Amino acid sequence: MKDFSRKLILLVDDSQDDELLTIDALRSGGIQSSISVVRDGAEALDWFFGTGTHANRDLSVMPDVVLLDLKLPKVNGLEVLLRMRADRRTRFIPTVVLSSSTQSEDIASSYRNGANSYLRKAMDFEQFTGALQCLGRYWLHYNQAPLSN
Repeated sequence: MKDFSRKLILLVDDSQDDELLTIDALRSGGIQSSISVVRDGAEALDWFFGTGTHANRDLSVMPDVVLLDLKLPKVNGLEVLLRMRADRRTRFIPTVVLSSSTQSEDIASSYRNGANSYLRKAMDFEQFTGALQCLGRYWLHYNQAPLSN
């Protein structure tokens, strides 16, 4: 059986409150995967492509799922998603947009730019926690990712 604690989640969110809520929801659902956090879109791109403050990062290690906020400083989430999908190293990484936006254009733009799923943050705590736990189990335990790009 595969060791799911060795899976990696990359959380891209500028809100420390949302970070703590997301990590707490995943952990309380039994998801023990490693979680790396970056605070803005520019740092996310540095993380993916080994530039800037992440120049020495081991690029052979990529996340098994990305949880991406849309409203990020420096580079917005839609641009991060577009650049991920344009690069062979990151194009197939499952990416879930976590956003407080309920605007249909934000949802449509997320899918047009390559999001695999869209989850609203603006639901009650128990719903959000349950949704994150289901999301984590699906993307980390059940989803079959391609073996190579």
